[in-house]
Amino acid sequence: MNRITTLVLAALLAACQQAAPPAAAPAAAPEADTDDRLDVVLTGGTIVDGLGNARFTADIGIRDDRIVAISRSGLADAGAKTVVDVSGLIVAPGFIDNHAHIQTTIHEHPLAENFTRQGITTIIAGLHSGDQPWPLDEYASSLDVAPNIGFFAGHTWTRKQVLGLENRAPDHDELQAMRDLVEETMKQGALGLSTGLLYVPANYAETEEVIELAKVASAYGGIYVTHMRDEATGLLDSINETIRIAEEADIPAHINHHKVAGANNWGMSEQSLALIDDARERGIDIVHDLYPYTASSTTSRVLFPQWVLAGGPEEFAQRVTDPEQLPQIRQEMHDIFMNDRTGGDLNRIQFRVLQPDQSWNGKTLADYAEARGLPNNIETGIDLVIELQLQGGFSTIFHAMHEDDVIRIMQHPLAMIETDGDPVAWGDGYPHPRSYGAFPRVLARYVRELGVLTLEEAVRKMTSMPADQYSQQERGRIAEGTHADIVVFDPDTVQDQATYADPHRYPTGIEHVMINGRFVIRSGALTGDRPGIWIRGPARPSRVSTIQ
Repeated sequence: MNRITTLVLAALLAACQQAAPPAAAPAAAPEADTDDRLDVVLTGGTIVDGLGNARFTADIGIRDDRIVAISRSGLADAGAKTVVDVSGLIVAPGFIDNHAHIQTTIHEHPLAENFTRQGITTIIAGLHSGDQPWPLDEYASSLDVAPNIGFFAGHTWTRKQVLGLENRAPDHDELQAMRDLVEETMKQGALGLSTGLLYVPANYAETEEVIELAKVASAYGGIYVTHMRDEATGLLDSINETIRIAEEADIPAHINHHKVAGANNWGMSEQSLALIDDARERGIDIVHDLYPYTASSTTSRVLFPQWVLAGGPEEFAQRVTDPEQLPQIRQEMHDIFMNDRTGGDLNRIQFRVLQPDQSWNGKTLADYAEARGLPNNIETGIDLVIELQLQGGFSTIFHAMHEDDVIRIMQHPLAMIETDGDPVAWGDGYPHPRSYGAFPRVLARYVRELGVLTLEEAVRKMTSMPADQYSQQERGRIAEGTHADIVVFDPDTVQDQATYADPHRYPTGIEHVMINGRFVIRSGALTGDRPGIWIRGPARPSRVSTIQ
């Protein structure tokens, strides 16, 4: 290679080096998230831990969805992202509602404001007379809601799929079809089996039918919850039926809204509680709950003997207009009015929603009778209820209980709390005040005013007791490692505000509510967050593998 060629090649090489882009620097490794600060610290609060222990003052540290630190010496200097001063307030586990009517409509009320503003963080949809979502797992998995939600398999829904509204026992194949539906619902994540034996068509089931379905739920680890067949004159027989179902199906039993209805039956709670205690002594796992009111709420259908409702509205109309059947219907209705509901006073029947004319919502059957120029007596009540039922019926509040029974049941060591409430929009309809105020009412009237429970006892009935009932030991208590479901309230001002005359009123004194570590109520205001999860069943360990 001559000297000229060498110079040309050198020049070309230099030009190429100048045109080439500079070599890229080695890519920096992504910076690790080293922010291990606490997400939230609640500082200075008085902790009522949900387990019945004496209250104490401490700070609570939360990271993600868990309580990770509880310090009596303080966490305010821990460098948390959010510090909330809760000095002078009670910090308790979020309340667990044992029974509310949310099973197919909670998606329409995703913030569940009338529940969360009570401090409720978990709602159990005991179905009773309602339908169940189907398929359960698809519906439950699709939810984007504020509270945690649990579901049951519904006896009423199951029976309707197979027998409709027929008043008869299932044959062998029909009973097997019902078993199959309960089994599939349990496999999909139900907590157990729920019955509403007061209502059509569940009322048409013999005890043996319920036992057979409860056996299926039991095998899959379910528990049995029930609105019993009778909560008035037949209360004791109904409790004995519940005990029999629990014993023969080998399943834990849970009585929802234990009550004594009907003025002639007041005081019967002494005997009903004794039956529960006797069953426990015999080794039967049975518990119960209540709502803290002396009025119940249901439909006008309970004022009729249930056989009259079989087959639906058309067959009902035929029976109540049949001169041969009507005398028997009226006699049985007279017994229901007198012994189970009103004690003869139509003021005890208050319209929630009167379908034919909603201007009467909130008023009483006595008001309605007076406007028609009719006397306040049972015969008038029977005439008007038949007339109104033919026009679509009504939902109603029955003022038929005595507070002495409410208190006696509430103080029982196995009693828990529920709302028996509905998911409601502000100002929509005429709900029972329990939908807005059940849990704060316990704290206000029965803890602060009457002193029939200590604060620690009341909180335990609202938290760890129901959590343990559904095998949710990581909820319902303030302890390190548990889910951060928390309610913060002022024990001096917490108060239900909803009344029978003015039900759409939120309670006061509930300052903060956290669900799975996220605020759904902050400083008394709704945040709009939806951190709730599906509490998937069963409520007990499954025994299927050991049975098969």
